[in-house]
Parts: sequence; C-alpha cells; structure tokens
Amino acid sequence: MTKNLSILGSTGSIGRNTLAVAGRFPERFRVRALAAKGNISLLARQIERFRPDAAAVFDEENARALEKTIPGGVGTKILWGPDGYAEAAAFPKTDMTLSAFSGAAGLSPTLAAIEAGKDIALANKETLVMAGEIVLKAARESRAAILPVDSEHSAIFQCLEGQRRKDLEKIILTASGGPFWNRPDVDFSRIRPEDALAHPTWSMGKKISVDSATLMNKALEAVEAMRLFHLSHDQIEILIHPQSIVHSMAAYIDGSVMAQMGVPDMKTAIAYALSYPKRLPLRQPLPDFALLKSLEFEKPDPKRFPSLDFAKEACEKGGSLPAVMNAANESAVAAFLEGRALFSDIFAIIETVMARHLPIPDPSLSDILEADAWARETADHFIAHAGQNPKKKKIDAS
Repeated sequence: MTKNLSILGSTGSIGRNTLAVAGRFPERFRVRALAAKGNISLLARQIERFRPDAAAVFDEENARALEKTIPGGVGTKILWGPDGYAEAAAFPKTDMTLSAFSGAAGLSPTLAAIEAGKDIALANKETLVMAGEIVLKAARESRAAILPVDSEHSAIFQCLEGQRRKDLEKIILTASGGPFWNRPDVDFSRIRPEDALAHPTWSMGKKISVDSATLMNKALEAVEAMRLFHLSHDQIEILIHPQSIVHSMAAYIDGSVMAQMGVPDMKTAIAYALSYPKRLPLRQPLPDFALLKSLEFEKPDPKRFPSLDFAKEACEKGGSLPAVMNAANESAVAAFLEGRALFSDIFAIIETVMARHLPIPDPSLSDILEADAWARETADHFIAHAGQNPKKKKIDAS
C-alpha cells in the first residue's frame, strides 16, 4: 500500500534526506505536497522530480518566482504564506506529514496537519517544546500518530518498543558535543560562524549545527523527550558521545540498558518513522566496531554549556517559559550567524530573556505565540544595544 506524504521543509537537510528515501521506494511512497521557504531552484527541481499536487513557499514573491522556474505542464498548485503552509501540511490526499521546518515556524502547519488527522513524522522539536500539551491533546483528539524523526528520539522510541513503561527508570540522550566540548582552551568570544558550523560527525543545517555547538539542541531535545515520552526531567540523563554511534538509550529498573546504534545518517530514523512498524531495506553500512575500538561517554560541563540548565529551569517552571527559551535561542543564533553577536552572547541572551519573563501557566496557543514574539523582541533589543560592533562589547546577562 502506497503512503502519501507531505514534506514541510523539503529543501532542508531532513527534507532532502526524506525525499531520498521516498525516491528509493516509489512503490511505497508518493509525494503529494512540498513546502519550503525560499530555495526556489532546489524546490523547482524537487517538483520536477516528484510531481507533487501542491507546493508552498514563504510569500507571494517566491511563489511567482517558483511558477516561472518549474517546467510547464507539471500541474503542481503553488501556494504561499501561512495559509499555503497549512494547506500543504493538511493536504487532503496526504496520509503522513513530515514536519521538518526549522524552529518555531513549524508549529502552526504541524498543528494544521494534526487537526486534519494526518500522522506526523516529527523532526521539528520546537513544536513540542513550545506547545507540547496543546499538540499532544490535538493528536489524541484527531487520533493522529506522532512518530519521532530526531535520531535520539527515534532511538528512545525503538528502545521502548515491547517494554512495560512502568519498568523504565530513565532515558539517556547522547550528544555528539559539537566541535568545542573537549576544547577547554577555546575562547567562546572568538568563535566564528564557520567554526561553529564545522560539526565533527553530522551533516546538518546552520541553525541546528550552532545549537549542537552550544548544546542547546540537547536542551530542546530534553524538553521534547519529556513531552513525547511522558517523563519527568529527573528521568533524563545527557551524555557526550563523540562517535555518534549510540543514538540514545533506555535504562530499566532491573539494571538493563537498551541502546539503539547505527552510523550517523538521518535516513535511518526518517525511514523508520515513514514505514513504522516495518523497516525499509536501506542497506545502510553497519558501524565498524572493530575499527572503532571504543565508544566514549562523558558528562557535559554545565559551566561552559549552561544550555542544559536553561532547559531544566524551563521544565520546572513550565507554562510559556519553554517557548520563550526557544525563541530567545533562535534570535541569538540568527544574530551570531549574521555577525551581530558573539558565540558566547548566545548563552547570555537566553539567560536574560528567560529571567525577564513571568511564565504563563497553562498557556493557550495565542499565549504561546505572544510569548514567542515578546521573547524575540526582547532578545533583539539586547542584541541591538550591545553596540554596533559586538566584538567590542559583550552582552550583559545581569
């Protein structure tokens, strides 16, 4: 039976890998809708290759450019803006929506897909970080399944299969550590964007690569794991694992620890979400354990990487604070990549914005979106007042 797919974020790393999997198994998958922001040339090639019924872009200008770029006779309906994204996400012929937009932009279209009863292959962790209770409630009401695509959450999902949940003691999320975890000599104020983007084991987009370098990616994953697997923060341990072979583990009350392992390639987790409960014959190479010799694990240093403490605070206080943490991080990372803030400023910006926010308990979706907007505005204010040359003036988190 063919599964019909809508892919949000088709031109990003996860989207491209998803299309690679779908393209290898045309008898199993049919691409019905694509959505991207502004990489028109790549999106046009994807449309020509997969002939979706619809494709959505960020705005009307990009839509017009796409219409001029795609070959005549393709027949793909071109959509744009929030309404276009929602239509592509909840496209009537779709069985499953792959949510791989970067950041908070993924929340609204993912909710639209869930409310339409589409199963979700979730790569956009921010959806659950920002509005986990709202999203999960909507999924229960529409009977939409949420299947994790992040390698860590896919690993936990697989390690929990067939086990009694009451026997689970904790989960262990592994982190590659990014390029700086074992370099105490590195001055964070001197790190350039190209340094932070040089991930040692994974090939990812710019934002998530910076998040990996600050360990904020793991902070967001901890919040997502709490909500996805109904855990307390105390049931989550994070360890640096530079080889990126053990994608995560589940520890049980009898002392057993189950690990899911594989080479660092997102196609494995993507394929499992798309084909669950079956597995696709990807023919991925297995880890060469004899060549590896050893698998290393180390506790992260919270003094150098305070992101994990931010996540703990966000989980403990709850309400709208996780959304604020996420928004402040997105603004800080954007400023760093654009040369408006230092790498070390990312932590200061997040800490400052979180400290200024009074969490809203049991927030509605509008409360969350307002908190998100407030956090971005507040972060941008601090960034702007750090001076025209951020290298000459660090942002004060006090």
